[in-house]
Amino acid sequence: MKTIVATVNLTHLTLLLSFFALFHQHIIELCSADKLISVPCIETEKEALLAFKNSLIDPSNRLSSWVGEECCKWEGIGCSSIQTQGHGHVTKLNLRNPFSLVYNSGLDDPTSAYKRSCLSGNVSTSLTHLKYLNYLDLSMNDFQGIPIPNFFGEMVNLEYLNLSFASFSGLIPSSLGNLSKLQFLDLYADSYLNIGSWELRADNLNWISGLSSLKLFNLGYVKLNGVGETWLQKINLLPSLVSLNLYFCELNGLPVSLPFINFTSLSVLDLSQNSFNSPMPLWLFNLTSLRTLHLSWNFLQGSIPWEITNLKSLEVLDLSDNLGLEGHIPGFLGHLTKLKVLDLSANEFTGGIHELLNSVSNNNILHTLDLSSNSLDGVLPESLGKLKNLQHLLLSSNAFFGSIPESIGNISSLEVLDLSYNKMNGTIAKSFGQLSKLENANLLMNSWGGVLTKTHLSNLKSLKSLRITLDEPNSLVFEIPNKWLPPFRLNTLQILNCKVGPTFPMWIQVQTELISVTLRNVGISDTIPEQWFSSLAPQVTQLDLSKNQIEGKLPHQLKFPNLNSIDLSFNHFDGAFPHWSFNASQLSLESNSFSGPIPENIAELMPRLERLYLSHNHLSGQISQSLCDLHSLQVLSLRSNHFSGELPSCWGNSYMLWGFDVTNNNLSGLIPSSISSLRSLSVLMLGNNNFHGEIPASLQNCTGLTTIDLSMNNFIGKVPSWIEGRVLSSLFMIRLNSNKFSGFIPSTLCSLSNLHTLDLSENNFSEVIPTCLDNLTALVFSKSSEVFQNLVYVVLRGRVPEYSNFIGHVNSIDLSGNDLTGKIPDEITNISGLQSLNLLRNRISGRIPSNIGNLKRLETLDMSRNHLAGPIPQSITDMISLRHLNLSYNELEGRIPPLPQFNDATIFQGNPLLCGHPLPTECKHT
Repeated sequence: MKTIVATVNLTHLTLLLSFFALFHQHIIELCSADKLISVPCIETEKEALLAFKNSLIDPSNRLSSWVGEECCKWEGIGCSSIQTQGHGHVTKLNLRNPFSLVYNSGLDDPTSAYKRSCLSGNVSTSLTHLKYLNYLDLSMNDFQGIPIPNFFGEMVNLEYLNLSFASFSGLIPSSLGNLSKLQFLDLYADSYLNIGSWELRADNLNWISGLSSLKLFNLGYVKLNGVGETWLQKINLLPSLVSLNLYFCELNGLPVSLPFINFTSLSVLDLSQNSFNSPMPLWLFNLTSLRTLHLSWNFLQGSIPWEITNLKSLEVLDLSDNLGLEGHIPGFLGHLTKLKVLDLSANEFTGGIHELLNSVSNNNILHTLDLSSNSLDGVLPESLGKLKNLQHLLLSSNAFFGSIPESIGNISSLEVLDLSYNKMNGTIAKSFGQLSKLENANLLMNSWGGVLTKTHLSNLKSLKSLRITLDEPNSLVFEIPNKWLPPFRLNTLQILNCKVGPTFPMWIQVQTELISVTLRNVGISDTIPEQWFSSLAPQVTQLDLSKNQIEGKLPHQLKFPNLNSIDLSFNHFDGAFPHWSFNASQLSLESNSFSGPIPENIAELMPRLERLYLSHNHLSGQISQSLCDLHSLQVLSLRSNHFSGELPSCWGNSYMLWGFDVTNNNLSGLIPSSISSLRSLSVLMLGNNNFHGEIPASLQNCTGLTTIDLSMNNFIGKVPSWIEGRVLSSLFMIRLNSNKFSGFIPSTLCSLSNLHTLDLSENNFSEVIPTCLDNLTALVFSKSSEVFQNLVYVVLRGRVPEYSNFIGHVNSIDLSGNDLTGKIPDEITNISGLQSLNLLRNRISGRIPSNIGNLKRLETLDMSRNHLAGPIPQSITDMISLRHLNLSYNELEGRIPPLPQFNDATIFQGNPLLCGHPLPTECKHT
């Protein structure tokens, strides 16, 4: 989906240029006033200007030239050449904010720079004394929600009024309807850089009937939801109208018909973002002077009418993001022979594009074709190559398949090619290499095959962005000589699942202007070129070299001033943790062979870290207290290293930390009380260490906990009574297995309404299984656990085998390896969403509940090594999902019910009174 702001600003610019062409001679006269006037201006007009200046706030001192007698030479002032008693009249006041993001792109804080350049304050009524003023521009300033002055309607000589991006609010004054000479009215009400939330609105449009001279009318972002359904009839009364912008005005309804068309001179029309929910109205196609038509984001429905061919002058047709336009893309669009831009993206068009391409193939001026985000399919036809002047070809997010046709090389003007997110399963034509003007090639998320050679790249001298990713690894192979030097210098390189290695090719090493780099799973087993890596440091913002076999040591000290994220995971890097300096939010070094400690000054080196992934390395020593000084840290993953000693007790200032994983280390001691100050803590994983003591009561302050994993430690005591629904209402998983907990299993656990995983195995729990387990409503009703799972996946990055059963067995209860007694409560058969139940190795007695068959989603059931007696209930055959079963070493008796999926006798062994398949013991006939 395209950026709305970019589209809006382009439309706004189109409207301005359209009008400036009409107003050109008048502007030249005004701009040359400095040469014509060299004498003092009229005193009353000078005083009016100074009074106006005094009403403004001017932080950048833009009006510093407003001193002295010759006001016609002041900044932004224009005077007429007509002189009265040696004086010129002020006819032009241009105080448009000169700030531009283009010229201020290097600013650290463009918002602050823009605010400093703005005029604000009030607009003085003294402007009414400028009787000859015909040009007033206050655009791009910040008047912070004051109303548009009513007295503007008294300035009856105005021909040009521009208040766009100026943060006025309230009702548009109807007095503007008095400006019968007005040709240009721009009230575009969006705030620049999204500063402020002021709302400009109109309750009716009756006042516009007086604007008989109006040529350009821009009400973009003005709220018109109160003007009723006659809005179009009001605008239709403007006979001179050339450009009309009603973007995002919340208009109610698009009239199907008009009794007559009065604004036949209309050249530019933008009705985007009004959600009309209707077919395209036929009256549109009587506006035969239209050159630009924007109807995006209106939820238009049905097919494109044939009558659109009446618009013979149309150059830009934008029907994007309606989501409801459907059918085949009609070939009669080829009758629009002046069309330069055709945007039909984000709709429901189906079928192939042969008909369209054949019909527009003689159009030598079409430069943009956007059909992305539809349901188009088929192969890309050779006729594509007839569009020789095409500059932008966007076909992403469809279902095209096959290869890129050889004719692609004929589109010599092509600058942007986007075929991402299709089903392209063929090859990339060698003629692709003829596109010497191509700047952006986006071939992401397809199934490309074959070989990519230097012929594909040798003439791409304009290329700035190359993105190729595959669904399946290694079906596309880069066979490029290792010493080959390309003609391009990229700023974006993204290759995923292609075969590029094993060496680090020279054509990549010479790309020293890269800003974003992804070379993930591309088969590189070389060392990283240190000179190339160091050359990237000053400008790179994103770097991903993960899932290769890159080896060797990283440069020890580098500065990355613009880096946002770096991922070097799943390689063979070794050596010490790099002492890099950057402001990145994410550092991923997991699954390598880094060793030694985490730097004591990590908070100084990487102060803005939000996610730090260091799991599966050989890091050692104590966990640095400097980690507590990373105030933006959200996720800390130190799993599977060799850290020792106690956890730091300094977490009081880690306000953002929600994911904490130190599993599989050699840590010891108590859980520090400062952990309880992590009010954002959601995922706590301390498993497989040597922690001891009881679960601290202070942990109940972390009320947002969703996952608690304290497994495989030396914790003692009872399960705290505060682990219950009123305190930890979001708890999704609790793993206390393989510790030394004792006592009974508290019934308070049954109030955890979002609990999906309960693992209390391998402890010393005694007494009976609580009868209230069917109060675990998330398990009973199999409520979605996706939100909770995703939190764990973010911490683990979805790559830890012991948690892979989340997808298959997220709904589980494991009470095995304890000293539980009594019978299995019948209530357990009410937990209909349960997928895994493990009661192995306890002292449970009595019968298996007769309604065990109610657990139709159960996939794993282990009740072995208990004292269960009686027959196996016949209802067990109703457990249609059951794949893993173990009832061995109990005191069960009688015939085994027919369970054809189980042929392993060991799952029933140790029950001497059982008989029947799969046991060798035959049942006696009675």
